[in-house]
Amino acid sequence: MTTPTERPEPIPGTHLFDGEAAAKGFEINAMCYSFNDAANRQAFLDDEDGYCAKFKLTPPQRDAVAKRDVLGMIAAGGNIYYLAKLAGIFGLNVQDVGSMQTGLTVPEFKAMLLAQADQIKQLEKANG
Repeated sequence: MTTPTERPEPIPGTHLFDGEAAAKGFEINAMCYSFNDAANRQAFLDDEDGYCAKFKLTPPQRDAVAKRDVLGMIAAGGNIYYLAKLAGIFGLNVQDVGSMQTGLTVPEFKAMLLAQADQIKQLEKANG
């Protein structure tokens, strides 16, 4: 068990979103929050460099956005809930991002989710 001052061990391949990550990702998360407004999504599409500059993205954040690298955005402090708007602009959905996070293809990721849902149903049925 960790104390409040200890940083817990992350699950391999994941990035813990805590206060440190929130501070690190402030710029990209603020930009992604702005995408709640359709006019801002269009402004990004019209001038991506200018829009990113407006929010003062850090070099790793800007590089990840330019490469459409959602995992790189997470590593640069991006919160997946904010990044979902940006991923949507790129034409990615939640299953696309989930497949990236797991290293599976989208069909493999969907199959994994369905298999897990079947396991849960079987456990619920067995436990009454």
